[in-house]
Amino acid sequence: MTTGVRRRMGVEERRRQLIDVALELFGNRAPDEVSIDEIAAAAGISRPLVYHYFPGKQSLYEAALRRAADELSARFVEPREGPLGARLLRVMERFFDFVDQHGPGFSALMRGGPAAGSSTANAVIDGVRQSAYEQILTHLDVEVPSPRLELVVRSWVSLAESTALLWLDGRRVPREELEKQLVHDFAALTAVRAAYDAEMAGVMLRVLGQEPADGLFGELLERLSALTPAIPAVPVQRATDPRADTA
Repeated sequence: MTTGVRRRMGVEERRRQLIDVALELFGNRAPDEVSIDEIAAAAGISRPLVYHYFPGKQSLYEAALRRAADELSARFVEPREGPLGARLLRVMERFFDFVDQHGPGFSALMRGGPAAGSSTANAVIDGVRQSAYEQILTHLDVEVPSPRLELVVRSWVSLAESTALLWLDGRRVPREELEKQLVHDFAALTAVRAAYDAEMAGVMLRVLGQEPADGLFGELLERLSALTPAIPAVPVQRATDPRADTA
């Protein structure tokens, strides 16, 4: 990303340019593998001039990280219109677009490392996860989640993250399949918890009531129904208190 012709830039314009350059380099290679000299060359300026705008590579990395975090958080923003399954699928498509574009940088960031290990970097990453969590609650129309619902949503956000990291390692599964699978995973996590909790059951029933029969959640139910005859009936036994007298 060489500028070709040098020209004077204002402070903020030059900082934005350096962040753009850093994002491109960090997106194609792990941050630890990118040097200040490479960043300077790509920006068409001298190494000392980079230090004029940023104290060091870590500072530039964190500025680029904040930019990337804002972009990634924006991928979870979706109008509250239409069935939840379709909304989540659009979110996952944008999420994987980002992962696909910034693969090495995304992997290095989420897996940690010297460049990603600062408290500032960790706080930025946690901020992305929190933003995704809050967006999902918005789609569920829940302002104050119960501890069980919080557990489900945060678990799903973590699942999406770990799935993306595994996908980057060889991309052996079509991303379109994983995007749909993650939407089904959300429904499955919610359904399992709903089987044990009345409040969660209310959330699940409200969501399903807004889903079309041919939607993503309907497709999951159809696939699971096809498996039912193959599952042997097992008597349900209530757990007993091990301290009870069995004599």
